[in-house]
Amino acid sequence: MARPDEFTFAPLGGIGEIGMNLSLYGLGNRHQRSWLAVDLGVSFGNEEHLPGIDVIMPDIRFLEKERKNLVGLVLTHAHEDHFGAIIDLWPRLQCPIYATQFSASLFEAKCAAERNAPKIPVTVVESGGRIDLGPFSVEFIPVAHSIPESHALAIRTEAGTVLHTGDWKIDPTPIIGRPTDERRLRELGDEGVLALVGDSTNAVRDGRSPSEQEVARTITELVKAARGRVAVTTFASNVARLRAVAEAARTADREVVVIGRAMERVVQVARETGYLDGIGAFRGADYYGHFPPDKVLALCTGSQGEPRAALARIANDDHPLVTLNKGDTVIFSSRTIPGNERAVGGIINNLVLQGVTVITDRTHLVHVSGHPRQDELRDMISWVRPQLLIPAHGEALHLSEHAKLARACGVPKVVICKNGDLVRLGPGEPVIVGEVPAGRTYKDGILLEDQKARAVVERRRLSFAGCALVSIAMTESGELADDPEIELIGIPERNAAGEEIADEAFDVAVATVENLPRAKRRDPDAVSEAVRRAVRASIAEQWGKKTICTVHVLVV
Repeated sequence: MARPDEFTFAPLGGIGEIGMNLSLYGLGNRHQRSWLAVDLGVSFGNEEHLPGIDVIMPDIRFLEKERKNLVGLVLTHAHEDHFGAIIDLWPRLQCPIYATQFSASLFEAKCAAERNAPKIPVTVVESGGRIDLGPFSVEFIPVAHSIPESHALAIRTEAGTVLHTGDWKIDPTPIIGRPTDERRLRELGDEGVLALVGDSTNAVRDGRSPSEQEVARTITELVKAARGRVAVTTFASNVARLRAVAEAARTADREVVVIGRAMERVVQVARETGYLDGIGAFRGADYYGHFPPDKVLALCTGSQGEPRAALARIANDDHPLVTLNKGDTVIFSSRTIPGNERAVGGIINNLVLQGVTVITDRTHLVHVSGHPRQDELRDMISWVRPQLLIPAHGEALHLSEHAKLARACGVPKVVICKNGDLVRLGPGEPVIVGEVPAGRTYKDGILLEDQKARAVVERRRLSFAGCALVSIAMTESGELADDPEIELIGIPERNAAGEEIADEAFDVAVATVENLPRAKRRDPDAVSEAVRRAVRASIAEQWGKKTICTVHVLVV
């Protein structure tokens, strides 16, 4: 008798981290499986640890190898950490993509704004609709989140049903879009759910996430009370927040001026898809200076401290059209993503030094999370009643807390996994049965590099230890043809005794060559390696850091 097909889960991103989401669901045996991909997102580089790397993506070499068995890529929603890698990585996969209308429209606008973006077709699925992809039947179940048309996915197979929650929360008054569909989720639970793969972002926080409606009330009060100009910065994709800001501006008799390309793009898509119906036209940045201070509200990009975004340029007094002065107000309707604290703090400090009043979520309810807290997680578990729960979308602490909560709620089995684990969901005991290749891909300029790429590793070393370049001209008989040339990059000019480090390195290079046996002096490679070691050791002795040292030997 043939063994039944295994239903498996293999995350390539988004487990043990927040961002870079890519989940695979497989059906078959170890020799042949059909694969369904869910989301293909990015995370963002940290300049301190990855200098020059702006975007990090999943390593998809496993999926490339399995491309003929990949039935499709399904998007839960249109946040960058869920769809931001598609333009760069889809050409390696060439698979069908499925998304609802807002996600498809925002992706189309993103492609149009990017130079030389490939033509990538997206099939539009209705919110609440179903599609059949190979052995998988996928239902898009509406959930509330901080962007329109977020969906949990009910993935049905002959081996059972998985609920992949995506990003979600419970918000009975989300301003735009449909609330989380409790009725449909309860029905799914009645049908029987093999596994729930769930958002863990806020699993460490008790209670419930407040509603967007509460934020809207706070913003309206703040805008009405302001006397000078008002600027509001938020995540451009949070269309509910954009609508709330526009309503607050209308209540206070202010015109909304949109500042920043990302914000302009989302506003355009939101209008095309009906999410800003009834909201008057926004103005472009060139209108900003035409309105009296108490009649204008600037809606700005840059809530995460991005150096070229609108708010950073305004705070640095570097924006060609928009300025803020003493008595004006800036509202950060956002929460700072971990890693961005220094950049956001710098902008806030610059604004405060200019006499601008800065309001954040530390003192006012001007932002709420789009992710579920503990009571909401308990609700989801009680509705769906899964046999297995796999915590996803979170760092180690978040996954652990979600797992602990699930066990306390009586979930029979909980599996904590990591990127690259192959988890058997059923039939039989849920367990990690193997591994698939996983890792990170760095976007370095316009190039995609492996995380172990030499350039990335060396640049990290250069960022803290600099580089010494030595050029030496030798005669064929093994004599110095001229003085060596020394160039130090990112290395202090003088040592603790006040001596020029470059002069010391020069003396060491000359002495090293002259002390080599004549036979070795005729060998450029031997000269290069001896001088490299000696100069590097000299600089380390004077500076206390081991620099990168490169020596070029030319025989003349």
